[in-house]
Amino acid sequence: MIISSIGGLILDKTVSDPNLAGIVVYTPVINGIGGNLVAIQASRISTYLHFHSAPGEIPEEAKGCYYPGRTFCGTGANHRSAQVLLLLVLPGHLIFLYTIHLMKSGHTTLTPIFMTVYLAAALLQVFTLLSIADWMVHSMWRSGKDPDSFSIPYLTALGDLLGTALLALSFHFLWVIGDQDSDVGD
Repeated sequence: MIISSIGGLILDKTVSDPNLAGIVVYTPVINGIGGNLVAIQASRISTYLHFHSAPGEIPEEAKGCYYPGRTFCGTGANHRSAQVLLLLVLPGHLIFLYTIHLMKSGHTTLTPIFMTVYLAAALLQVFTLLSIADWMVHSMWRSGKDPDSFSIPYLTALGDLLGTALLALSFHFLWVIGDQDSDVGD
């Protein structure tokens, strides 16, 4: 709840700035996609652990010090799913960006700079969330807790916080470099 509240505070501060008001339409998109993708990965890792080890015991490939490369590099099923989920970020967001543009709801022109900054924020969010999910699910399993019940709420709340923060930074960056619309917030 605290994690989500911090994300809400960031959104509230951003929306109250008339230069950044266009963020409102994009927040549910970035938070929804990131949260759903990380929940899929956390559930997948948890299922793998349920089938291949007892609670409190970690498989050999997950032992040792954690590093983000472990999430994406390797030949296991969880590595491959993390790679696929990360690749789904771009087409998923492009579909939603185009839909928002068609509905004329974003109050932000889809310039190449806007799309590049937005997609970079989305990729960074999901990359970070998938890395945290790998570490968190294994840590909870090691402590004997069921990761399906305990990790997914934390990960989705963290997804909201990261998505909102990165989106706010992206909109602020776009405003600073001059990629802004006169109708933002109308």
